Amino acid sequence: MTKNKRISREIINATQFSQEITVFHGREAPEKGILVGYGVIIDVLNLAMPIPGKLALISEKHRQYQNPEWSVFTPRHRPPDTLYGNLVFSLKYEGVNLLFFKKLFDQVEEQAIESLVQNEPLSQYSRKIWFLYEWLMQKSLNLPDLKEGNYIPLIDGNLQYTMGKGINSSRHRIRNNLPGTINFCPLINKSEKLEEYIKEDLSEKTAGFVRNVHNDILSRTSAFLLLRDSKASFNIEGETPSNSRAIRWGKVMGQAGNRPLSKEELLRLQQIVIENTRFIRMGFREEGGFVGEHDRSTGEPIPEHISARWQDLNELLNGLMETDDKLEKSEFHPVLTAAMIAFGFLFIHPFVDGNGRIHRYLIHHILAKMNFTPRGIIFPVSAAILERIDDYRKVLESYSHPLLDFIEWKTTEDHNIEVLNNTADYYKYYDATLQAEFLFDCIDYTIRTVIPEEVSYLQNYDQMKAWLDDNFEMPDKMVALLIRFLDQNNGKLSRRVKNKEFQKLTVEETKEIEKQYKIIFLTR
Repeated sequence: MTKNKRISREIINATQFSQEITVFHGREAPEKGILVGYGVIIDVLNLAMPIPGKLALISEKHRQYQNPEWSVFTPRHRPPDTLYGNLVFSLKYEGVNLLFFKKLFDQVEEQAIESLVQNEPLSQYSRKIWFLYEWLMQKSLNLPDLKEGNYIPLIDGNLQYTMGKGINSSRHRIRNNLPGTINFCPLINKSEKLEEYIKEDLSEKTAGFVRNVHNDILSRTSAFLLLRDSKASFNIEGETPSNSRAIRWGKVMGQAGNRPLSKEELLRLQQIVIENTRFIRMGFREEGGFVGEHDRSTGEPIPEHISARWQDLNELLNGLMETDDKLEKSEFHPVLTAAMIAFGFLFIHPFVDGNGRIHRYLIHHILAKMNFTPRGIIFPVSAAILERIDDYRKVLESYSHPLLDFIEWKTTEDHNIEVLNNTADYYKYYDATLQAEFLFDCIDYTIRTVIPEEVSYLQNYDQMKAWLDDNFEMPDKMVALLIRFLDQNNGKLSRRVKNKEFQKLTVEETKEIEKQYKIIFLTR
């Protein structure tokens, strides 16, 4: 079926929605079976969207299991080979996919959707389809309001993360618990990894740890982590900032959570990030944008990621900020909120330059604003990302690369790109599960490794300094230099250092200092 022609009720009724597969779109099935759910509907109706990261398969055998790419069900789970049957299956077992429903409703005639809903008008799945149509399309179907029936949640809390109790829609007898707004609503599927992290309560673990750290050590730890994170954020972008520039950006991050998120705030942050504006068009884009390379011989763009159309930026950013405000005021988990908002901002890519560093700032902002980060400390997320830079790229590519086939564009005279089709929905309704898992990994690494190591180092430093003060009465500047040289050379002073900066030390004194350093720093 062509993706440009509206699909009628007659065509849908005459179409079979099942496929026996062993391989699907280059993805090998774990066993021979029947493709069902979102995957088969997207393929049969040729919807303009990527295939979901996880697909549903009906096995010929009586067993049920999952792997990262497949959910395998038994024959008794097989839905009728109809559009409605597969929609019910998807809502029941795969959760709500807003991008799918938007593309489906764009493609299928309104009367066909009405017919689907009237199939079983009181069924919870018919009511969900009906609500989703009117919410996503912002127009009403020719159906009367429901007068009876219990309110049911739109999102199944066993499958996806929801917005608390939600808001009742009396017309559909549906409780809208979507964690977002019409103009920005990524969804996160529940996974074993996310559930384990949430159960661990990392925020409380960190708070418990820092309560046992002296205020002076904590203050110095925080200052170091700010500087480390600032430098790492520049390094991720391939830049090596001066110390003064890194310190300035670190101070900005130290204020994260103090100012409300707004378009004006984003513009302020860009002005701080981009010091040399001579060759950069500042402010929100008024042209296309992409991340990638240019062909060396022709200058043609080779996109790895295509930014949202500049004409859609106002709508998308308003939606992002409305959703951020909604989530920050709710009981939605702070790390899930940070993943949705910060990665959503990065995918939209509203600026010509500075998007990556502001994206990582937004993580700090949200974690601080929602009181996930203890007062007086910062999670150096950028440093953790830099340690996992390949995983970071894969997480970004998992969103960007599948979309490239669905974005129509042409090269402009200045070797930029101009997007030709309507792409806003791809940025509004993405699946943020992988991004949330990655962010939790980074925060977990920070809490378990980075912060304790820095606290331990400073405690050891103070002990070494006290020993040096007692035995040599060195000035603080010389103590700092001496310990830095020992750090750099695994507890030994090099010949050059012994003959230059510390030539006044005797051979025996040098050996005693190296021995003490080893006791304090290297044997614990």
